[in-house]
Amino acid sequence: MLPEYFLKDLKLKNLKNPLIISGPCVVENRSVVFKTCERIKEITMRLKLPFVFKSSYEKANRTSGESFRGIGFDKALKVLEDVKKEFEVPILTDVHAELEIGFVAEVADIIQIPAFLCRQTDLLESAGETGKIINLKKGQFVSPYDMKYQAEKVLYTGNKKILLTERGSTFGYNNLIVDMRSLVIMRKFGYPVIFDATHSVQMPSMDSGVSGGEPEFIAPLARAAAAVGVDGFFIESHPNPRNALSDSSNMLKLDKLEPLLRDLKFLHNKEFES
Repeated sequence: MLPEYFLKDLKLKNLKNPLIISGPCVVENRSVVFKTCERIKEITMRLKLPFVFKSSYEKANRTSGESFRGIGFDKALKVLEDVKKEFEVPILTDVHAELEIGFVAEVADIIQIPAFLCRQTDLLESAGETGKIINLKKGQFVSPYDMKYQAEKVLYTGNKKILLTERGSTFGYNNLIVDMRSLVIMRKFGYPVIFDATHSVQMPSMDSGVSGGEPEFIAPLARAAAAVGVDGFFIESHPNPRNALSDSSNMLKLDKLEPLLRDLKFLHNKEFES
């Protein structure tokens, strides 16, 4: 079950059900963000699942310098602020530099530390000092045991509101695997654990400077994580992933979200023998 601070900070209900963090990878334009949020909110309300809308105001980590990064810092934050007010949903977005954090904290309810930056001490401490919920994504290059020490960097600021997110580990070149043991290991640290079902199927830098992916494995991996035991799911979604400007190969099409969430809710609430 999610900690009680979610009730206060995010104004969420139904904390016995898994938290759903979902939305398009990046703020492409106002239309995509609003359309996606509206649809996900309808689905999660119907299923009585707590929902946090996710979208990045900028993609600082791209394989190629020619890839789309965003519509601009101020413009993208304004879109996130507007969608938050329009649909009355909490917002999660990631930060890439200390200078951004103060501005982002005025809009975001959850500040996310990207996987590649999960060991950047100054970034983690600055994020923790905001008092916001901090989502630490486990780097593809670190073990689940290492995340205890990254969480402590936030904890040292006096902020105990920490999430740990699994998103796969580097396996050779251009491939990721998910070790389900990491979910168990990180949960022992006492923080809620989220499973990122879409980045876990990513194939980094696979195709001429663009990351590929195997979205057919999103549902099987998410269901496996639900059976192992997690507190929520991170599932990037888009009305038409093929036309998305970022992570087009590993986002879930919106039409496929509801049946997957039904499965995850069922498995999450089913008791398994340890």
